[in-house]
Amino acid sequence: MITTVNKYLSLVKFSHTIFAMPFALTGFFMATAKAGYSFSWQLFVLVVLCMVFARSAAMAFNRWLDVDIDKINPRTAKREIPAGVITKKNALLFIIINCAAFITTTWFINMICFVLSPVALIVVLGYSYTKRFTALCHMVLGLGLSLAPIGAYLSVTGHFAALPILLSCLVLCWVSGFDIIYSLQDEDFDRSQALNSVPAWLGKAGALHFSEGLHVVAGALAITIGLMGQFHWLYAIGAAVFIIMLISQHLLVKPNDLSKVNIAFMTTNGIASVVFAIFAIADMLFLA
Repeated sequence: MITTVNKYLSLVKFSHTIFAMPFALTGFFMATAKAGYSFSWQLFVLVVLCMVFARSAAMAFNRWLDVDIDKINPRTAKREIPAGVITKKNALLFIIINCAAFITTTWFINMICFVLSPVALIVVLGYSYTKRFTALCHMVLGLGLSLAPIGAYLSVTGHFAALPILLSCLVLCWVSGFDIIYSLQDEDFDRSQALNSVPAWLGKAGALHFSEGLHVVAGALAITIGLMGQFHWLYAIGAAVFIIMLISQHLLVKPNDLSKVNIAFMTTNGIASVVFAIFAIADMLFLA
């Protein structure tokens, strides 16, 4: 049983939840601490479950859809489905269960989340198709993860607001930027298979400049949120660390040296998201 669970956790790269979950929690506390709505443990758990179900469905669908591509890419050939660790049929069943669980969970949150749940799934699942026709596939991935903070805010308030929308825009630019860096590893493979990506389109140097531009916008949005939301010094610390982590990954990765791509992808972005969320939430809870 434990072995089976571990296989599926590996399939969906559960450790990568560290990217979106902190921002979902930040959006949740924007509603309770900033907008004045009451905190509910039940709602908090439902929001976390929605995050887990939606992300698990999206990651598994990506692996399921790309199995033929993954088989011939040396970097991905050992993933669970092409390696035969999990069958394609069982992966599809896992996807269906998680999609159903996500929609069901939104029913217990509020009507707007329930009505919008299929739209959210279309975005997060649809990303997997985009590399087949647009180099801007990274932006669609960013859009999928950007639904986390606004979705969490909606779960509490039932309506949209400027601050969580700005936070979602920050996530969109941040994720799109670091996904471009990660995809540098597959530039040659993508070209050979007629797959679309910013590195395959612009080359390594151009892709890094594209990513830098997105991360400049993400940093500017972090500052804008702090000013518009009237945050205090704790938020400023978190935003500063976030921006420093954005800068550091561009110092680590060079067009002629991709040896530190994984450090830039996992370590710096993991630190960025967690630190930003901790300090932003602490600011809202203790310095309001």
